Formats: sequence, structure tokens, C-alpha cells
Amino acid sequence: MGDAEQLWQVQAGGGQAVPGQDLGIELPSGQVVTLVETIWNTQGPQGLVTRFRFLAPEINPDTGSVGFEAAAGDIEWLCQNFALARVSDAGPMPSQIIISMEDRLVPFGEADPEAVQFFEAFRVENGACIWEVF
Repeated sequence: MGDAEQLWQVQAGGGQAVPGQDLGIELPSGQVVTLVETIWNTQGPQGLVTRFRFLAPEINPDTGSVGFEAAAGDIEWLCQNFALARVSDAGPMPSQIIISMEDRLVPFGEADPEAVQFFEAFRVENGACIWEVF
């Protein structure tokens, strides 16, 4: 993430956000998600947190094809195969990685009762994402 062309935005609490630049990722369920943004170095209850936010229209139960079980597997895959490599190259290791999926764009920190959103938190241990109760 050290690319000089990255657009960093300072978030409340001292974190920084990087837009996802329309990066599409095909997941084990078959859905393709788009990285919306990565929020770096926010303070969580147990240290630094890095969040990876993905647009995933297929998780909408009315119009999509991916249910919670498949999405949960995709979230774990994203942590292990996408997020982990990016946090290890970006400075201090966060104590927690949070992966979120949303069926429509919702600004970070805002509520949208119509939106479907899934969140999972992981700690990094021995080079692996370990699921934590969120």
C-alpha cells in the first residue's frame, strides 16, 4: 500500500482509508465482489484494526444468489487470501482484521436499514486468519 498514487483519506480516530479502485475478486462461492475501501490503523478494543469493505450485490436475499453460509466462507477466504498479504506489507500488524460485505454502497459508519451487511473479525496468528466472535 506504499504506492505514491494511492489516495489516502484520514478517518475519525486517526485511521486512514484507501479507495478500492474497482478491484473485482472472484470468490469460492462464484460471486464477484468489489473492494470498496480499506481502512487502516483504527483503534479497536485490543489494538490496531484494519477493515476491508467489499460490495457484494449477490448477498441480497431478494435479488442475489449467495446465502449467509456461502458468504461466510467467502469472508474467511478474503481474510486468508486477500487481506493477510496486504496487512503484512503495510506497516504495523493490526491486532484484528475485519472483513465486511454489503449488497449496496453504504458510507462507513452510517446505517442503512435496507442494506444487507455481513461482518466477521479475525485475529492474525502464525500467518493465518483466526475467526473471532464479532
